[in-house]
Amino acid sequence: MKPINEMKLTFPSRSANEGFARAAVAAFLSQLDPTVDELADLRTAVSEAVTNVIVHAYPERIGTVTLTMKLYENGQVQIQIRDRGIGIPNVEEAVRPLYTTGGEDRSGLGFTVMEAFADRLRVHSQPGKGTTVTLYKRIACRVSGR
Repeated sequence: MKPINEMKLTFPSRSANEGFARAAVAAFLSQLDPTVDELADLRTAVSEAVTNVIVHAYPERIGTVTLTMKLYENGQVQIQIRDRGIGIPNVEEAVRPLYTTGGEDRSGLGFTVMEAFADRLRVHSQPGKGTTVTLYKRIACRVSGR
């Protein structure tokens, strides 16, 4: 299925850009007239994904985050957050609740939160090449003539 609209943003993995990513998602989704809950869910999921990149993907440097969104006629939203950082050696282990490589100050709930606020979550990663997190969520269609 071909998207009816899409956008792509690239920004540095600085903590200040986590809020920028949330705002960009909200602005782009506004064309679907989402409910407050739908919007909050996706903002939270994207916030967690971008924070994971900032904390884990580039532990010793600032890298690049690519945020891509696609909207489909049926209200399906696809959001990808991609990095070219260190990657995840064992995705199955990493998505388990409470697992973290971020030290004692990290809760290990990032993927759990993403999964809770999206309809579906896909994580693809290769050590040394980076990680792509894809979130899927259906927004109830309230706007005609997009």
